[in-house]
Amino acid sequence: MTVVNDINWQCFVSCVGDLLTTDEVRSMKRIPHHPGTSCYEHSVFVAYIAFRLARRWNLDYVAAARGGLLHDLYLYNPKDRTAHPGNQCFDHPKFALRNAETLCGRLTPKEQNIIISHMWPLARRMPRCREAFVVNLSDKLCATAEVAGYWRRSRVREMAMA
Repeated sequence: MTVVNDINWQCFVSCVGDLLTTDEVRSMKRIPHHPGTSCYEHSVFVAYIAFRLARRWNLDYVAAARGGLLHDLYLYNPKDRTAHPGNQCFDHPKFALRNAETLCGRLTPKEQNIIISHMWPLARRMPRCREAFVVNLSDKLCATAEVAGYWRRSRVREMAMA
């Protein structure tokens, strides 16, 4: 499976383009995430990989793409301990869900579950739909690729940051 090409990228953008242009999502570019990666870059990477996997497996790829993009919409610097009350690992899915609902209005049950359960099994909220499992898997794969340095050289990054 080719990771990125123009046709797949355009289909992905048709699913999330309205979100990519919002101030909230764009503000994630200023939030650090994994080493050398912003929260925005990570979220676009997760959303795109989840989108591709969901399409390949005949799942709801729109929910996977949108939930993947919004899964880390916590909108604060995680290194600032005054920005959240407890452990970032457990706190940020709740903040992301709240912010996504504020941004989008009503989310589908799949999108809600994708966002709130993306830290499973570390956090207790378990994925309840296949798309949530796909985003959970994509999140782990992308985090590994980011820490390993693949993200900085990837075509997905070039497309996301264009």
